[in-house]
Amino acid sequence: FTNDPTMLRQAKFHIVAVPTPVNDDHTPDLFPVESASRILGQNLTPGSIVVFESTVYPGVTEEVCVPILERESGLKCGVDFKVGYSPERINPGDKVHRLENIIKIVSGMDADTLDTVAKVYELVVEAGVHRAESIMVAEAAKVIENSQRDINIAFMNELSIIFNKMGIDTKAVLEAAGTKWNFLPFVPGLVGGHCIGVDPYYLTYRAEQLGYHSQVILAGRRINDGMGKYVAENVVKKLISTDIPVKNARVAILGFTFKENCPDTRNTKVIDIYRELQEYGITPIVADPAADSAEAKRLYGIDFVDIGSIKDMDAVILAVSHAQFKGLTVADFDKFYGNSTKKVLVDVKSMLNQTAFKDAGYAYWRL
Repeated sequence: FTNDPTMLRQAKFHIVAVPTPVNDDHTPDLFPVESASRILGQNLTPGSIVVFESTVYPGVTEEVCVPILERESGLKCGVDFKVGYSPERINPGDKVHRLENIIKIVSGMDADTLDTVAKVYELVVEAGVHRAESIMVAEAAKVIENSQRDINIAFMNELSIIFNKMGIDTKAVLEAAGTKWNFLPFVPGLVGGHCIGVDPYYLTYRAEQLGYHSQVILAGRRINDGMGKYVAENVVKKLISTDIPVKNARVAILGFTFKENCPDTRNTKVIDIYRELQEYGITPIVADPAADSAEAKRLYGIDFVDIGSIKDMDAVILAVSHAQFKGLTVADFDKFYGNSTKKVLVDVKSMLNQTAFKDAGYAYWRL
């Protein structure tokens, strides 16, 4: 490992794997990949191959990155160096689907480059590689993988909103529908992180440039981006229905990361619940034994509390299905509320036994 860019001159095969986030207006933020291209271009030597792994819309590698590499290096792409694209498929926190056993998409600007890129990745990817027919096909494949998942979760979230109005339990509906052999096993929830909640905007941005306004993809994004607010509103409704004053209500949030069993808090949608509750005069306390507490403090100004110190609450929101939370019982939750007989519990991920908590007198709600 080094932070000396001149060391790049010793290599002939370069893999660029930097973040590709979105701006506040949901347009692609290409600054990291452009900066990486500049640094690499300044240290690129003839005969090199550059492979980008960052998630981008189709065309970025050849239309944005290659001109930077050429300008900074003084070399000519296709003559002095070659480029390829191989999107990452890492699933944070997943101990089963790892780099070595996930098929890797590879691509290259020509047949020789593709062959070299494929053989390099085959050294470490036991599952093998899929050779895409072009760089743009590989870029597009990555961006639709997460867009497809985003749309399916958005459908579940919309169903959850509808069924909530009907007084029907969404989980029970999905369990019933799931008995059909080809029913897809998606569930409602918060969609954060750096892939599912971001990648669709790269595709729709490019589509807008070409004169097409996305309908299905952006509709899914709007639904998923609004779920934190929706959860917070239902916390408030439960407080009101339980005759608990909303302003200054004591609320605890269990879990803050963007997904379960992962320390990453970047682009978490739990912060949307937190901030929406603040709009109602509530400042929740947050506990997350799996999260990077220093990162949460730096990004959001939030200090976590120890889960054992939570007591005398009016409401508890179980926001993330960490393994550390899966063993919590009714008795464990009772300790969070003290002697209060009014106990609002919001189970975002439907982790708990609804019947057990309702029988114990809880005002229980879940997506």
